[in-house]
Order: sequence, then C-alpha cells, then structure tokens
Amino acid sequence: MPEVRPALAEQFDSLEQQHEAATLGIWTFLATEVLFFGGLFTAYVVYRFLYPQAFAEASHHTNLLYGTVNTAVLLTSSLTMALAVQAAQEGRNRALVRCLAATIVLGIGFLLVKGLEYREHFAHHLVPGAQFALTAKPKTELFFWLYFTMTGLHGIHVLAGIGVLSVLAFMSSRLNFSSEYYTPVEMGGLYWHFVDIVWVFLYPLLYLINRHL
Repeated sequence: MPEVRPALAEQFDSLEQQHEAATLGIWTFLATEVLFFGGLFTAYVVYRFLYPQAFAEASHHTNLLYGTVNTAVLLTSSLTMALAVQAAQEGRNRALVRCLAATIVLGIGFLLVKGLEYREHFAHHLVPGAQFALTAKPKTELFFWLYFTMTGLHGIHVLAGIGVLSVLAFMSSRLNFSSEYYTPVEMGGLYWHFVDIVWVFLYPLLYLINRHL
C-alpha cells in the first residue's frame, strides 16, 4: 500500500499550526457568508413584516413536498459528511471515500429536486416578470424575487460544495489523507454543514410560516 505523506506546506512549522491556520481561514470565510446571507434574511423578515398577507399568500404556492424532501436530503447529507470526517480522523480511507461519495450524491439529489420545483414555478408563471401569474395580488411578486434569489444562491453554494467534495473524494482515492492529516476534509465538512444550516432557515421561512392562512 502506498505511503500516505502528510501535506505540510513550507510556510508552516507543523501540521498542528497548519490546521489552526486552516481553521481560522474557513471560519473567517464562513463569517463573511453569514453576513451575505444575513442581509437577505433581514430583507425577507422586513418585507414579511410589512406585507404579511401577501407573503402568506405567496408561500402557499411553494411546493411543501419538494421543500420537505430537500430538507431530509440535506440533513442526511450532513450525517454522511460527519461520518466522512470521522472516517478521515480514524484513517479509514475506504469509508471516507464512500461517505464523501454519498454526500455528493445527496447534494446532486437536492439540486435535481430543486430543479423540478423551479420547473413547476415556470410552468405556473410564478417567476417574477411580465408573465407573473399573481399580479392581481400586490407584493406577492416580491416574495418570489426573494425566493428565487435566496434559493438560487443557496443552490450555487451546494454546487460549489459538490465540487469541493469531489476533489476531496479524488484526493482520498489517492490516499492523500490519514489520521495524522485530514485538514481539507474537516474544512470541507464545515463548509457543507454551513450550506445545510442555511437551508434549515430557508425551509421554514419560505415553506412553513403562516402556511395555514
């Protein structure tokens, strides 16, 4: 079996120092992402407060089944990602590759379901623009502007995460990680969990709140 060589960059004195630097870097990056999505969430909350009836009416036109399925898919992917990090920490390379592959498949599944939901919105003319079907109900179009912006950007982040995990899976297949060196897997896991957490907030805001009205 080929020897696993920990990838210590020349600017670091030890793997521990490199891990600390990577951890600081990923948390700094995630903090900027929180600010980015935080602005969108703030806009949503403000407009929902200003136009509660319009937003409640518009939310009835989101597909609760698709949203619920995607929530289950992403929560499951968080589990497989956590198992991947654990496998990396324990030096179980085959389990690491399998768990990363499972997470990638679940991420692709999420995007496919979201694509089906988008297709449904286009078919029912629920896309903001000249053909928007709910023009008789003021401010419902604003809900869908926010809906497509927030879910679209989240989808881009899921796609980016799939790319990152694909690279990690390839590196894992080449035995680039071990119980001594698994920093990239851990950082990739933090990013993936962040993407999942964003959806945990999007799901109730877009699909559940005031659904009974």
